[in-house]
Amino acid sequence: MFNKTANPPARRPEPAPPADLAPRRPAPSRAPSLLGPDLVFEGAISGEGELHVDGTLKGEVQVGRLVIGERACVEGSIRGGAVEVRGKVVGNIDAKTVKLFETAHVEGDIVHEQLSIDVGAFFQGRCQQAKRAPAPAAKPAEPGLAPIAANGTA
Repeated sequence: MFNKTANPPARRPEPAPPADLAPRRPAPSRAPSLLGPDLVFEGAISGEGELHVDGTLKGEVQVGRLVIGERACVEGSIRGGAVEVRGKVVGNIDAKTVKLFETAHVEGDIVHEQLSIDVGAFFQGRCQQAKRAPAPAAKPAEPGLAPIAANGTA
């Protein structure tokens, strides 16, 4: 009745769920990189991500988003999508959006699409609003031809 067998019955592996029903993991969020207050970095930094500087950075910076803390100092040119300055910058800034907070101290030229300067911020230099090239306009369709949608249908 209750016999132990030497070999237990083999288990069949369960089939994998179809790809469209498989659980999806959310895309990993990118954490910003941080240059701490006790660090000094000399050299170029580039990338697509976000960089928070609380220490001293000497060199060129090209990132997607740059946040410069109140006690931070950046000496060199900055290029990026968005730049927030709370500390000191000695060098030119070229970014889509630039925000100088009341504690900011900037010595250099700024090229921007959008610029915001809080009361109390120090800025010595020139600022120029960039005229980015607009997206190319769609060509008018030739008479008698139907426009084709992005998915290939008319």
